[in-house]
Formats: sequence, C-alpha cells, structure tokens
Amino acid sequence: MPSYLGAIGTALPAHRLPQPIIADFMARALELDANGTRKLRALYRVSGIEHRYSVLPDYGRTLGDYEFFPNTPSLEPFPSVSPRMAAYRREALPLAVAAAQDSLRQAPGIEADSLTHLITVSCTGMYAPGLDIELVQALGLRPSVRRTCVNFMGCYAAVNALRLADSMVRADPAARVLVVSVELCTLHFQKSRADDHLVSNALFSDGAAAVLVLGQPLPGPAPCLAMRAFHCGLEPEGTRDMAWHIGDTGFEMTLSGYVPALIERGIAQLVAGLLHELPVQLADIRQFALHPGGRKILEAIEQALGLSKHDNRFAYQVLRDYGNMSSATVLFVLRELLAAATPADAGAPVLSCAFGPGLTLEAMLLEVVG
Repeated sequence: MPSYLGAIGTALPAHRLPQPIIADFMARALELDANGTRKLRALYRVSGIEHRYSVLPDYGRTLGDYEFFPNTPSLEPFPSVSPRMAAYRREALPLAVAAAQDSLRQAPGIEADSLTHLITVSCTGMYAPGLDIELVQALGLRPSVRRTCVNFMGCYAAVNALRLADSMVRADPAARVLVVSVELCTLHFQKSRADDHLVSNALFSDGAAAVLVLGQPLPGPAPCLAMRAFHCGLEPEGTRDMAWHIGDTGFEMTLSGYVPALIERGIAQLVAGLLHELPVQLADIRQFALHPGGRKILEAIEQALGLSKHDNRFAYQVLRDYGNMSSATVLFVLRELLAAATPADAGAPVLSCAFGPGLTLEAMLLEVVG
C-alpha cells in the first residue's frame, strides 16, 4: 500500500520584497559602479522572480535604517556566523509552527497529539536542543513522538524527508508523519562579487512548508497524492559546481553556471531510473512538480525531457512569487499542483524532481488521488 501526501501548509516571513528593490540593496552593499549596477539589475530582471520573502527587513531599506547589517557604506563589520545563527533560532520556529498549523487545519480529525513521527528539514541553520524539540513543545506533540532531523542537504532535502516518511508509513500504516521544512536563506547574504555569489544572492529566499504523510487519504473531497516511487542520481562532475559550506560570515553557496547543463545531461537518466519496472512511461505523465532552482534550470529540464513551459507552470509560478526557498520550494510547487487538481485528474501520475549539492538529483513519482 502506498503512503499519502496531503494537507500541505506553508508560511512566509513578513517582508515581501520586489526583486528590483533587492537588486538596489545588493548594488549598494557591493559598492558597484554604474556599469556593475546596470549588469546586476539585468541579472535580477531575467531571473524569473518578481518577489521574494525575507525575515530581515534590511533588503527593502536604505543605509541608516538597517536592523541586522551595520549602518556603514561597506556593511562592516560584516555579520559573522554567530548573529546569523541567533537570527535563525529566533525566526525559524515561528515560521515552522505556522506552516505546521496550516497543514493540520486542512486535516480534520488529525490532532497534533496523534502524530507519531516528526521530520524537520533545514540547511540554513542549526542549534541544539533544536527546532525539532521546540516544535514538539510549540505544537503540543507527544513527548514520545519519534523525531528525525534532515540537515544541510540543500534544495533536494524535502524529497529525502518524504522518502523517509513513506518508509515509516509503509512499515506501519497507522503512522502519522509530519514533515516540516524551514529555510532562511537570506540570512546568508555574502558580500562578494564572485559570479556564484551574485547568482545565489539573486535567487534565494525564506519560507516554510509542512505536509502530513499518512497510510490513507484524508477524508473529504480535497485531492491528495499517493507516493509511488523514489529514485536518486548523482553527477559527481558537479561536486564543485553546487556546494554549501560554512564560512566565517555565514553559509556560502556555490552555484556555478554549469549546473543547468549538468542537470540537463543527467535528468533523463534519473527519470528512466525512477520509472524502471513501473507501468508508467514519461509520455504518460502530464503533471509535473519540479524544483525551480532557477529559470535556466527549468529550461534545461524542458529541453532534456521535451516539456513545455505550460507543463512546468507550477514551478514557474512559485519561482516568480517566492524565489528559491531551498528545500521548502518543491513542497510549495506540490501545493500549487494540488490546488489546481480537478476530479478529472484522479489517477494521473505526477513527476517531481529536486536538485542540490553533490550534484544530487532526486526524483519521485506520485499519483493524484481524488
């Protein structure tokens, strides 16, 4: 019997920022000249992003009004890891709680104290006792709830968490698993003109998502997703092209221009591995929930798999409205897909993929359940 994914809750920080406003902040922070500022604004315009969210108000403010960064032209002394982690600890829990409560509100009859497992996902902060224990207390979960933390895997981590939840439910159909992903990527702005940092500063944002994984569909008319299969692939040549390291001034993202080409080269083999021995072919799939790591990544997948922009519409919608929220992003895409599902979609296969350091490619096959 499959496990069922439904009741996807989300939460966003208070600060909704237009992409051009963030570009202006970055140009000032990097002390770019007129030509550099023009190029940076062009990068932000072609990103496919209109708005992003941040727990920090500074990206929408001007020098003199900053709360987190120093009010100096060079932002010096630039914040070290310690104040960034203090901000993570302060801001991550409220977002995670809000997403989890949003998920539970969509599941009548599923009380918080009936949950058997909790999986937390994050790559943008860490502390102990951690977010998992604080969620137990904030949500009123049983102290005996079985906790697992998926940390520092990057954008594909939510797929790992769903695979783990699927295994738990298949082993015990009475299990009720809450998966909570929270990412505060904007805490890790790097004051660097390196291309990798310019691109990551233009893409990443903050958000949280939570999902219930159960041994049976939720009651009621709302559709859910049956999780059918998972598959993981690696492109070792991309080890240095997508990476995530802890530096002196926060977590440093490497995201080179070769990543879309690496994904384009590896995605067909990944999907073939996923569908091997399943009674589903790529041509049978009309529903897609792909992680929008960036516009060029989505275009590379379309080229490799023969997809249209309409096929990829949910990913583009999330990228446009929220940016790349690391591991939480694919859950936002799945939420949009479910919101658009109709009774006619019942039984339709869904292909979902996410990508991250390694270069890791994760895929899962789901099915719409009416």
